[in-house]
Amino acid sequence: MLMERGPHLTETRCELVVPATVCDQDGNLLPAHMPGERPLTVYLDKRELVTLMTLGQYPEALVLGYLRNQRLVEHLRDVSMVTVDWEVEAAAVSTESGEAGLRCEALMQKRTVTAGCGQGTQFGDALERLSPLPPSDFRVARSTIFALVARVRQLDSVIHKRAGAVHGCVLCAGARVCHVEHRPPQRRRSYPAKCG
Repeated sequence: MLMERGPHLTETRCELVVPATVCDQDGNLLPAHMPGERPLTVYLDKRELVTLMTLGQYPEALVLGYLRNQRLVEHLRDVSMVTVDWEVEAAAVSTESGEAGLRCEALMQKRTVTAGCGQGTQFGDALERLSPLPPSDFRVARSTIFALVARVRQLDSVIHKRAGAVHGCVLCAGARVCHVEHRPPQRRRSYPAKCG
């Protein structure tokens, strides 16, 4: 069986938490740790697209997931390389055709701003091209949900233990946890990293 070739990824990582000084209710300065959220500007075939906020845990996966979710690339095999450089806070994405950036410019003419705490933007006809919903008889057993919750509680989360409140997103197959991503509470966009 032939394996499909995927894009070349730089596989960069950042510290998930950073040291900080906080002021308590009595005005005392105390050492603490905060989520190390940072901006990452995405360039698609040398065209600036968007700036995403990330902890830097899996930035290449976040970028690929964002591009797929927005339907800016149809297949991951269309992407030849994702290069993340934290010194300039940028991710350069190169496609096989080199023309995804042109398509992106056309899609950016139509934007839908979504509501909510994370206020995001959908480009082009992404909302019309969503995958179909599961069948109406699709069910998840209560025991599966309880097993997942129990498993997630056991996971070692450095960022949660050191920095406190973070949101988590878990990709699973049945009761098996396949991938975990953590985000600061004001950023609820963990899903794109899973899609990458």
